[in-house]
Amino acid sequence: MPIFLELSLVLLCATILSFVLRLMKQPLVIGYILTGVIVGPSLLNLIEAYETLEIFSQFGIAMLLFIVGLHLSPRIIKEVGSVSTVTGVGQVLFTSVIGFGISLLLGFSTIEAAYVSIALTFSSTIIVLKLLADRGDIQTLYGKISIGFLLVQDIIAALILIVVSAMASSNGANFSSIITDTLLKGVGLLLLLIVFGKYILPKLAQFASRNTELLFLFSLTWGLIIASLFAFVGFSIEIGALAAGVALSSSDFADEISSRLRPLRDFFVILFFILLGSKLVISASLTLLLPAVILSLFVLIGNPIIVLILMNLLGYHRRTGFMAGLTVAQISEFSLILASLGGKLGHVTEQTLTIITLVGLFTIAGSTYLILYADQIYAKLDPYLRFLEFRKKTSKKRTHQDSYDIFLFGYLDAGGQFLPLFERSDYSSAIVDFDPDVISSLKEKGINHFYGDAGNIEFLQELPLEHAKLTILSITDMEVNSLIVKHLKATNPKIIILVFANSPQDALKLYDAGATYVVWSHRVGVNHLQRLISKLGFQHSAFSLRRERELRRLQEYLYSN
Repeated sequence: MPIFLELSLVLLCATILSFVLRLMKQPLVIGYILTGVIVGPSLLNLIEAYETLEIFSQFGIAMLLFIVGLHLSPRIIKEVGSVSTVTGVGQVLFTSVIGFGISLLLGFSTIEAAYVSIALTFSSTIIVLKLLADRGDIQTLYGKISIGFLLVQDIIAALILIVVSAMASSNGANFSSIITDTLLKGVGLLLLLIVFGKYILPKLAQFASRNTELLFLFSLTWGLIIASLFAFVGFSIEIGALAAGVALSSSDFADEISSRLRPLRDFFVILFFILLGSKLVISASLTLLLPAVILSLFVLIGNPIIVLILMNLLGYHRRTGFMAGLTVAQISEFSLILASLGGKLGHVTEQTLTIITLVGLFTIAGSTYLILYADQIYAKLDPYLRFLEFRKKTSKKRTHQDSYDIFLFGYLDAGGQFLPLFERSDYSSAIVDFDPDVISSLKEKGINHFYGDAGNIEFLQELPLEHAKLTILSITDMEVNSLIVKHLKATNPKIIILVFANSPQDALKLYDAGATYVVWSHRVGVNHLQRLISKLGFQHSAFSLRRERELRRLQEYLYSN
């Protein structure tokens, strides 16, 4: 069969399955792997040009890791904070140790158990980012922490790929010489990239940016050449592509390069997963189903518990830990790449590769539902999650006094900009937040504060809100805002409630819940609310007039659109 026709038929199958998976709200990567199963030797046996698909899949993985590297800017890594580093490293360590023990009990050899346990530790940054974006949770506390420790995972995965690729080129040398040789080559290449990236690469990128086609060609060539250089000196193509991306990550044009290369990456990565699926043998898969299910349950349940406990020990509320924990309830592309590389080295058998791929299928599908329905799941499990709290909260210790005139929910981003207004007024104020770092900062500054999850009705009931005159909600979560508004209206009907909303639709819902005044934009709304508070004070009637005027404008806006 001509390769053009063969590839067209394979992509047709992938497209049909992708439509089905999209309707089921599943990641399309599952459809790609299932396509490989269908067109592979197990069923239709359409694939003949395996060598060509191997080359295409190598391009896909190189592009994938190059783009991941573009987002691994040292500046971003620094912003992540200590919690992401501790949680990321701790989760990898505990998951790999426990996973290694489970793998040995399931009958894997020591070397295969090592590969399996490491594969279970890494989560898909791409899939998690997509799901967080769908939920609108990227800017939430747990979203930021999750992205942080996923980046930490990416760095650890890169280091492991370095070691494995060095072992591939060792030809029987002992492990110490492998590590020494790896470090020397790695340091040499790193120094070369640092020098080139600092003095030459920015000028080339600046010149290439004048033409979008030239920028595309330059960045693609840079990624492939560096990947080839790493492969030439004994590393894998994958780690070379990652390093090439990191070298360009501080460029002003990193986002533009990433957007230009993404369609190319998506096409070739599709072929990688199709090829991976084609290596699944159905008859073998059925006999390997039990270990795949056991390992999948460990990833889906064990990984979130590990993160929940780690974040509790760091002082975070169980809801934050639970939500962040669900983001590690699947294995990643790195896991499949590592398993595939282990297969090429003879460290991993086809059966083990099949098990890891099945775990990928099960966990990616399962975690999609866990993340999308996290709020409902948390509500059901919250009473039982208390037993996993080893570090108890101290939020019940009220600061300074038992009542305040003003409460601010949410300090980061817009919330902190209200502090000068509070300091100028004669009214007492307190801030409610559930980020331990924020609480530590407020404590050092001597600012009244309460630590706890505002989405927990029991915590809200502990707050002295009965005599408060005004409340500002600077929180991005619509459900949490709605819960607080309803609780405030029930507890203190005369309180003025000022809320930020992400959209006109959310604003209307918050008005229906009982909010006094809602602004649509954090960026514009802070100054606007400050002027209103300074002008109107605690005059409920004046805010009510503003409310009616804003409601009419909001309804006209929604009707016209």
